[in-house]
Amino acid sequence: MGRKKVRYSEIIPDKSEWPIVKLSRDRKEFTEEVTEDTYNHLTGFKNGSLREEIETTIHREKLRMKANPWRVDPPDEKVYWKNIQTRLLDINPDEKGKGLELEKELLQEIIRRYTQEIAGNFKRSAYQFAQSFVTFGFARLLNAARVKGLLSLFSRQLDLDDKIHVIGETEHIRSLAKKGTVVMVPTHFSNLDSILIGWAIQYLGLPPFIYGAGLNLFNIKILAYFMNSLGAYKVDRRKKNPIYLETLKTYSRNAIKRGCHSLFFPGGTRSRSGELETNLKTGLLGTAIEAQRELYLSSDENEEVRKIFIVPVVINYHFTLEAPSLIRDYLKRTGRERYYVEADEFSTSYKLGTFMFKFFAKGSDISVNVGRGMDILGNYVDNDGNSFDKNGNLINVKDYFLRDRKITFDAQREKEYVRVLSKRIVEEYHKYNRVFASHLVAFTAFKMLERRNPKLDLYHVLRLPDEDLVLDYEEFKKNFKILRSKLEKLHKKGQVDMADHMKKRATDAIEHGLQNVGLYHDQRPLIKKGDKIIVQDTNTLYYYHNRMNGYELEKYI
Repeated sequence: MGRKKVRYSEIIPDKSEWPIVKLSRDRKEFTEEVTEDTYNHLTGFKNGSLREEIETTIHREKLRMKANPWRVDPPDEKVYWKNIQTRLLDINPDEKGKGLELEKELLQEIIRRYTQEIAGNFKRSAYQFAQSFVTFGFARLLNAARVKGLLSLFSRQLDLDDKIHVIGETEHIRSLAKKGTVVMVPTHFSNLDSILIGWAIQYLGLPPFIYGAGLNLFNIKILAYFMNSLGAYKVDRRKKNPIYLETLKTYSRNAIKRGCHSLFFPGGTRSRSGELETNLKTGLLGTAIEAQRELYLSSDENEEVRKIFIVPVVINYHFTLEAPSLIRDYLKRTGRERYYVEADEFSTSYKLGTFMFKFFAKGSDISVNVGRGMDILGNYVDNDGNSFDKNGNLINVKDYFLRDRKITFDAQREKEYVRVLSKRIVEEYHKYNRVFASHLVAFTAFKMLERRNPKLDLYHVLRLPDEDLVLDYEEFKKNFKILRSKLEKLHKKGQVDMADHMKKRATDAIEHGLQNVGLYHDQRPLIKKGDKIIVQDTNTLYYYHNRMNGYELEKYI
C-alpha cells in the first residue's frame, strides 16, 4: 500500500521572524543575559564557600585537560585555568569583603567563558545552504542504491521522503509551533539522529530549532559547520562542575523563554543497549519547566502567556551502524568481570562521508514518529494548546506554580514536576515506538535462546557455542505469530505503533525482518538457512532484541 505524500508549507515564511534568527541578532545581549542570570543564581543560592566552588572547578578542569583533551578545546585552556588559579591564590581570605568581591569577579569571568563556548552561532544564509545540501546529499545517497552508475547522483527516481517517513502528529506539532514554543525530545540511537531530526524539522515546515550537540562532534570541521548552521549549541559532557552545568541550563532556559523552539535528547547520549530510554537526564528537561514558570512570573495577571509544549519523537531504524560498538560498551559497563571482550577487527572510527554513504546505500526505511504534544506537566494539549487532565478536564498550567495565589519558586515542587514529565515522556516513547519486523524477529530469536537455557544468566547466553545457536524455523514462526498477535492488541489500544509491513503474511514479515536486521554489519546477527534460523552474533542480536523491552512480551514465549 503506497504512502500518501504530503508537502508542508513553512509556518513562518518570513525568515527574519524566525525565533532563532532574532536570538542570533541579539547574540551579544543574550550571552550577557545568560552570564548575569547564571551569576545571580549561583551567588543567590550558594550555601557553601564561593572560593571552594571555584577551587573545585579549577581542579576538575585540570583533570579533564590531562585525562581527556579534545582537538576542539580552546588552545589557551591550560594558560587560562592556570591564570584563574594564580589569581584565586592571590586573594587574601582574611580580607572578607574585598576577597569576596574578587572571588565574584572570577566567578563571573568563568561563567562568561563558558557561555561563549556554549553559545550557537546560527546564520540564516548558512542554514539555507545546509538545508539544501543535506536534502540534496541525502537524496543522492539514497538514489545511489537504486540507480547504478554516475547517473545516480542526478537521478530523481526517489525523493528523500520515500525512505524517511515522517509520521504521527505532524499537523498537531505545526499547530503548536504557531501557538507557543515547542521542545522536541527524541529518542537517540545513532550519530545520524541530529542530522535526521534537522531534516525532519525543515520537512515539516517548522523554523529551525536550537539543539544541544556534544562538543566532541565539533572536532569534525564540516560537521561543526553544519551543526552551527542548523542551530546547535555546544554541550561538553566532560564538564561536571556546578558552574558549567548551571550556565548550560540557563542558556537553554533563557532561549526557550525567548520563544526559540528547542530540541535535546533527554537520554543524554545514544542508547548503548538498543532499548528505548527509560532513565532520562533531567537537567535540560527541567529548563522547560523553569522557563514556563518565569514566563508566568514576568507577565501581568490577565495577560495571555506563551505556553511551552513537550513533543516526544521516536526514531526508528531497521539497523544501527554503531550497534556492535554500542552494545559492547553497554555490556562492559553492566557485566564487568562476567563479560569479556573478544578480539574483533570491526572498526568504529568512520569518516563522516563513509558513514553516511553506507547507511543510505542500504534499502531499509527510517521512520520519525512525532508524538502528541504535552504541557510541561505531561498533560495532553489540543491544537490550540489547551491542556487537559487524564479525565479530559480543561486545566490551567499556571495553577501548578501558584501558592497563596502568587507565582512562586519551589525547588522541591519543580523537581517532582520534572520526575512526572520524565515518566510521561517514557510512556509516550513506548506508545509511539513503531515496531519493525527486524525488531520482532530479533526479540523472538533471543527469547527462544533464553527459554532454552533457563539456568544461564545473560552473559552465559551471549557466549553459547555455535551448535546451540540454531533454531527450528517452524517453531520460530509460531512464536513470531504469537508475539505479533499480542502487539496487534496493544496497537489497537494505542499502546504501541506498528509498521505497515508487519501486516503481511507471517512468512513475508519474517523474511522482511531477516533481510533488514543488522543489514550493514559484517556478520548478520540472524539468518535463515533451509528450515533453520541461525544466530551468528548474539551481542548484536541482543541489541536489536532490546528495542521490544517494556511491553511484557516475554510472558508469551
